[in-house]
Amino acid sequence: MTYTIGIRREDSYIWERRTPLIPADAADLQDKHGINVVVQSSAKRVFSDADYRTTGVEVQDSLAACPVIFGIKEVPITAVEPGKTYIFFSHTIKGQPHNMPMLRQIIDRGCSLIDYERVTDEHGRRLIFFGRYAGLAGMIETLRALGQRLAAEGIANPFTTIDRALEYPNLEAAQTAVRAVGDKIARTGLPPEITPLVIGIAGYGNVSRGAQEILSLLPVEAVAPADLANLADGSKRAVYKVVFKEEDMVEPRTAGAPFDLQEYYQHPDRYRGVFARYLPHIDVLVNSIYWEPRYPRLVTKEWVRENYPGARLRVIGDISCDVDGAIEATVQATEPDIPTYVYDPANDTAIVGVRGDGPVIMAIDILPTELPHESSSHFSAVLKNYIPAIARADCAVGIEKCTLPPEVKRAVIVCSGALTPDYRYLEKFLSKGEK
Repeated sequence: MTYTIGIRREDSYIWERRTPLIPADAADLQDKHGINVVVQSSAKRVFSDADYRTTGVEVQDSLAACPVIFGIKEVPITAVEPGKTYIFFSHTIKGQPHNMPMLRQIIDRGCSLIDYERVTDEHGRRLIFFGRYAGLAGMIETLRALGQRLAAEGIANPFTTIDRALEYPNLEAAQTAVRAVGDKIARTGLPPEITPLVIGIAGYGNVSRGAQEILSLLPVEAVAPADLANLADGSKRAVYKVVFKEEDMVEPRTAGAPFDLQEYYQHPDRYRGVFARYLPHIDVLVNSIYWEPRYPRLVTKEWVRENYPGARLRVIGDISCDVDGAIEATVQATEPDIPTYVYDPANDTAIVGVRGDGPVIMAIDILPTELPHESSSHFSAVLKNYIPAIARADCAVGIEKCTLPPEVKRAVIVCSGALTPDYRYLEKFLSKGEK
C-alpha cells in the first residue's frame, strides 16, 4: 500500500523560509519506505521547487490528495481540510488566545493535530526541535541590537559590524563575522563606557547552548551569578558570561529551606522570584527559558518603571519570545525585518528601533528561519525517522488504538475531531474564545 504525505507552503509568516522535510530526505522516504511525498509549491522556501523535483519529489499547488500534511507554523483557518492529519507547531498548549479559533476549526472539521513541541521521550524531553538554531540566530540578533543601542548613545563599538542573521548566506558566514568582532575586542578592547561588559543567559537547554555557541566566538570569561556584584574592574578585552539556572532565579518562601528543583517544578507557589538582584549588574540579558504563568518572571514591568532611565541593562534578547511572559516588557513579538523595539515604561508601549528610555527588546518569534538551510536540514534529519509511522497510522480508530509510537502519541492534541485526554484542559480556553 502506498501512503501519501504533503509538505505545505508556509503562509502564516512572510519571512518563514523553513521546511520540515528537505529534498534529500523526501526522496529517501519515497525510495526506502514507499511513502509518496507531495510538496506544495513555494517561491520563498529555502529549498526551491526545482530542488525537490530534481530528487524525484512531486511539486504542485494543491495538497488535496494528501491525508497527512506536515508544516512548520500554524495552518490558516481557511486552509484546514476535513478529516486530515496535520503536524506542525500549533502554539496552542498554553491556551494561546490567538490560536484557539484555529484549534476549534481543526476539531470541528474532524481533523487530527500532532504538535512537534509535544513529541517527547518518557522523561518529557523534547525530541524534535529547532532550539539550537533559535539560540544561534538569537544571539547574533542580540549582539547586533547591542551594537545599535550603543551607537545610538554615541558609543563607538565593534558590534555595529554584525548584521541580522538572515543577511548572511549561511551560518558559517555569520560565525566568521562574530569571530572578527571577537578578534577586535581581543586586540583593542571595548570602550570604557561598557567595561566590564556582562551578558547574562537565563537557562541552560538547547536554546541556551546555541546562544553560548555564538558568544564563545568572542573572548569570553565565565562568571558565577554570586560573583557578579564584585565584578567592578573586569578586563576591557573580554566579555563576561553568566548563565543562570533555576536556583539562581528563585528562592524558597520558607526562610532557610533548601532549593529543590523538582519541588519548584511541582509547587512553584512555594518559591519567589529573586532575579531582580542580578539585573543591576548585567548589560545584556538573553532569555532562553520555558515559562508558564505559575512561575515567577525574570523582568517585571514594575522593575523597568523603577529603574529607567538610567539602568545598566541595555538589551534583552528574548529568544523564548513569550509575550507578557518571563520578560513582562516583551509586549509584542517582532519580525526579522524590524527585530527590535524599546519598551517605554512610562506609557507601557513599544517604540520601534533602539532609542528610548527603556530596554531594547529583541523578540523575533521565528528566529530559526534566519538560518533556514541549516535549521531545516537538522529538523528534517530527525523528523524523517517518525514520518513512516505517522503516515501509516489511522487516527480514526481513536488515540488508544492508534498505532503511533508513544513519543508521537504524546503529541496528539486532537484525534479525529476530539481533544485527547492529556489536552482536554484546552476546552476551557476554547470556551473562553467563543463567548
